[in-house]
Amino acid sequence: MLIYDADCGFCQRSLRVMIRLGTTCGYQSAQESDLPSLGLSEEMALEAAWFVADGRLHRGHDAIAMALRTSKYGVVRLAGHGIGSRLLRPVAGPAYAWVAAHRHQLPGGTAACEMPRNA
Repeated sequence: MLIYDADCGFCQRSLRVMIRLGTTCGYQSAQESDLPSLGLSEEMALEAAWFVADGRLHRGHDAIAMALRTSKYGVVRLAGHGIGSRLLRPVAGPAYAWVAAHRHQLPGGTAACEMPRNA
């Protein structure tokens, strides 16, 4: 299951794109989730996307990679494997961190999307 921030317009828009890409995983907003039962705090859930599978937590670009791997389209699954690979990890991690820090400035973003300064 993909956990996302429903108060963030950019996150909502990104989720709609993932659905159009054929992802078949479940998804739920952090605001509607029982975060402690998943092993997440509210701060953790709002600073990054999370993917929960078989009791394991995947954060940030790894969460996106895991969600993409559930797609019904082979090329999207391949992209998910690439994003989560050791080869792309040095690029994918910082790229995700940059997007998360600037999500309020990206398409669909609003001031409500801005991350707290200490995150």
